Amino acid sequence: MKQSQLFAPTLRETPNDAEVISHQLMLRAGYIRQISSGVYTYLPLAFRVIKKIEQIVREELDAIGGVEMLLPTLVPADLWKESGRFSTYGPEMMKMEDRNQRDFILGPTHEETFTKLIRDEIRSYKQLPLHLYQIQTKYRDEKRPRFGLLRCREFIMKDAYTFHDSEESLNEMYVQIRNAYKNIFERVGLNFQVVTADAGAMGGRESQEFMALSSIGEDTIVYSTESDYVANLEMATSKFRKKTNTAIKHDKELSHTPDMKTIEEVANYLNVPTRQLLKAVLFVADEQTPVMAIVRGDHEVNEIKVRMAVNAQEIAPATDEQIKELFDDLPAGFVGPVDVPEAVAVVADLYVQNMVDAVCGANQKDHHYINVNPGKDFEPEKYADIRMVQEGDESPDGEGVLKFSKGIEVGHIFKLGTRYSESMNATVLDKNGRNIPIIMGSYGIGISRLLSSVVEQNADDQGIVWPTSIAPFDIHIIPIQLKNEDQAQLASELVELFEARGYDVLLDDRNERAGVKFNDAELFGIPLQITIGKKASEGIVEVTIRKTGEMVETKKEDILDTISILTSRD
Repeated sequence: MKQSQLFAPTLRETPNDAEVISHQLMLRAGYIRQISSGVYTYLPLAFRVIKKIEQIVREELDAIGGVEMLLPTLVPADLWKESGRFSTYGPEMMKMEDRNQRDFILGPTHEETFTKLIRDEIRSYKQLPLHLYQIQTKYRDEKRPRFGLLRCREFIMKDAYTFHDSEESLNEMYVQIRNAYKNIFERVGLNFQVVTADAGAMGGRESQEFMALSSIGEDTIVYSTESDYVANLEMATSKFRKKTNTAIKHDKELSHTPDMKTIEEVANYLNVPTRQLLKAVLFVADEQTPVMAIVRGDHEVNEIKVRMAVNAQEIAPATDEQIKELFDDLPAGFVGPVDVPEAVAVVADLYVQNMVDAVCGANQKDHHYINVNPGKDFEPEKYADIRMVQEGDESPDGEGVLKFSKGIEVGHIFKLGTRYSESMNATVLDKNGRNIPIIMGSYGIGISRLLSSVVEQNADDQGIVWPTSIAPFDIHIIPIQLKNEDQAQLASELVELFEARGYDVLLDDRNERAGVKFNDAELFGIPLQITIGKKASEGIVEVTIRKTGEMVETKKEDILDTISILTSRD
């Protein structure tokens, strides 16, 4: 392709609103342009990268029996009402009405649509398993779109769904797709981790995330220093060791703590360490059941673990009004586990078991109890791991300690089970002629997010440095003076030579200064740069590896061998 025909408007200056390197470079290099907040145009260079990513995805999924198709983006809201997610998905769902006042949504994901399709078309276990996928634009009304393509309102996603008549079949397919995902992310040149994760609004009992390691990631990855344990912060656990404490347990006493509502305020006022306090956090499970989560004062409550501990579909922090209603107009800072209202379920973290003579809210304004002992002064309905792990905690397998790093979620796989098939009545006849709910899996890759994630990991001070597998072009030919007949002739011959060997070639045929050409070439990040200059009359060019900066001179007749040698070192 001639660069004069390529629409790639580059920028010399970094836009002020671009916070991260991938956003900055893709704007400067003419890959993307913003249309509105969280909505982007993919210009030709970005579109070529996306197509190469998609091709890798197709190759890996097709190899394990995946079949590509395409579902509508405009989805009847009735399907989401069937599954129960229309009212629970949250404000990110983009809703609308047609001219007849029928409710529709712009699909943020497609579990319901696929479930309806299979429900209407599949009758027997003999037609299963099925592995169907699509690559499609999705829509989520993000409250705060940011970081360019990393958090958008409109984005490109690959979503796949599998359908089974047994758990064994689902487990087998889940492993196959997990391995295919590993292959995909390795092929696109990504440094990533596979972590245990929460299924969230998707539902289901098991899920894993694929996280691109990056300092600007919004997710925290927890890993062991000595083993292969790794998990998302929301799901990470640590080794708990129950202690046998022989200390004398004193009787609880009421202490006046005027206007002391926070853990730090109470600890300072009573001159005790925060680890000696009991922190009580109120939630409402499934919009009806009040839950009090109790953790040590120097620990943080993990909302997701609380939800799992009480076996709820969803959970939300109790509002001030709900707390006052339950505790006779009591401010939140004084609630505690002693003599709680009967309607409140109390769940305590495992570490609470080891506490002696603790301090907690007395369920009276401006008062706390001191010398509170679990098992003596209160008994939770259950003990469970409901805390956020901390760096330095012992790894759950007992090997090493936990460390944190940041990551960008680029893929997520779920064992949905019968979450959707039961609510939407999607069944098949089993081998005994009985109706059974179809067992499902769901698997997503953020295609456009992957574009930014790769750039975050593959860039330098001059611009993008694309991995060869997904670069928009393989070779960038840069004649210094195309008006020079020798340079023009050699450039034409090299284009013909490379294209005959299957390379994607970009020829900079623009009437620009050499500095402009080189600056744009660095921004574009094409793996191989071939500069044609003063030695063109001798058939000699300079070949530069964009990633390493290594440069060699070579003759035209040796250039294919030279490229082969240089790229084999990469």
